[in-house]
Amino acid sequence: MSIIGKTLTIKKATREAFGDEIVKLGKENKDIYVIDVDIAKSCKTSNFIKQLPEQHINVGIAEQNAAGLAAGLATTGKIPFVSTYAVFGSLRMAEQIRQEVCYPNLNVKIACSHGGLTPANDGGSHQAIEDMGVLRSFPNMTVIMGADYFSTRKLVEQAAKMYGPVYLRFTRDTVPVIYDENEEFTIGKAKKLQEGKDIAIIANGDTVHLAIEATKELEKEGISVKLLDMHTIKPLDRDAVIECLEIGRLITVEDHNILNGLGSAVCEVAAEEGKGKVRRIGVQDQFGQSAPYEKLMELNGITVSNIIKTAKDLLR
Repeated sequence: MSIIGKTLTIKKATREAFGDEIVKLGKENKDIYVIDVDIAKSCKTSNFIKQLPEQHINVGIAEQNAAGLAAGLATTGKIPFVSTYAVFGSLRMAEQIRQEVCYPNLNVKIACSHGGLTPANDGGSHQAIEDMGVLRSFPNMTVIMGADYFSTRKLVEQAAKMYGPVYLRFTRDTVPVIYDENEEFTIGKAKKLQEGKDIAIIANGDTVHLAIEATKELEKEGISVKLLDMHTIKPLDRDAVIECLEIGRLITVEDHNILNGLGSAVCEVAAEEGKGKVRRIGVQDQFGQSAPYEKLMELNGITVSNIIKTAKDLLR
């Protein structure tokens, strides 16, 4: 059965994927370290602490210090993963990541839970809607968000093996399991879920399952959809975007501000190529509220019904 044909009933948070994979990687490679900022339980690194205490450091509630410590460890050949919330790992640590990690191009991974609107009831202060956009603007930085548990594990594994700064974004809330454990992923290469000729949809992270459900409904109405999981927004798979632009109608879907995230990255390619119409579905340049995750997504039009409506509008 194709991924489009699967019934997506099992749900797991992608922060759990990080917690499971980092233990496996730490056992395989003693140079891998986890640097916590006193929220190991939330970021799912508690098991790493229990099993690999010599490879763990807790700096307390001091994210900027964590970035500096990680940079220092990287200069000695270690592979540090700084584990925190996305809003802190991208914004509070931004200067340190730029100056101490990206500028000298050190092998530091920033692994962040609570990405996008998934902190939900924690409110706008904890909802990272700008993080991928901020960090994709830093030279040398790779920016990744897996769509589900298994893709996230594979992408974390690849991030550990590649050299250079990487930002990994995870969900707090559970999201449907889309892929099986044998599915392969390559950082910087979009995952093509379906070919199509009428319209193209590019989604990432916790919105991929919404794009899949919308595709199913559109296909029932005879609309042929090309569907991509763009798990890496930097480096963006430019060739895959250009293929979509050949169709002429493209929708991006993301749990991130429509400014400077996946949608903006795709629009940059469209502008440079001078072809195609792009519609961006995502956080509508507004801060979140304290509300259930699904309600926050609905308030921003990040829904199956809005993807379908946007597709039909483009096709008129």
